[in-house]
Amino acid sequence: MPADIHQLTPLLYPLANRFYRQHQRGTKVGRQHLVWVGKKHDLIVSALCLTPISQGHWLTSLLVAPSHRRLGLAAMLLKHIRHEYAGPIWLFCAPELRPLYEQTGYRVASELPESLEDKLLRYRRHKTLIALINSPPV
Repeated sequence: MPADIHQLTPLLYPLANRFYRQHQRGTKVGRQHLVWVGKKHDLIVSALCLTPISQGHWLTSLLVAPSHRRLGLAAMLLKHIRHEYAGPIWLFCAPELRPLYEQTGYRVASELPESLEDKLLRYRRHKTLIALINSPPV
């Protein structure tokens, strides 16, 4: 049974924060985020956070509960949000996650908005990350 995908209203953001905490993720959902979750039997099993930026959106977090991994839930969420937002969606990921994102239409970003370029440079001081983009068809 596939997960039901819903966008949370800000009043329900504590549910996403609890989900992230449950799985030892330091992600904190804030008012600036757009939060989407996948639910099975009324339980959150996956969550995704987007931050609107002037040129599109920045995907800041994607997590699938360990007990629900390898079921296609991450791809389902990624494909769903691609249909919800018109502009480009950027993300930073570890190189080993690149195939997951590429299967849903992401590719290496040759250019980044200035705000993301600065963040990527800062993050790369401590982690190996690549920048990807998914742009809607023109």
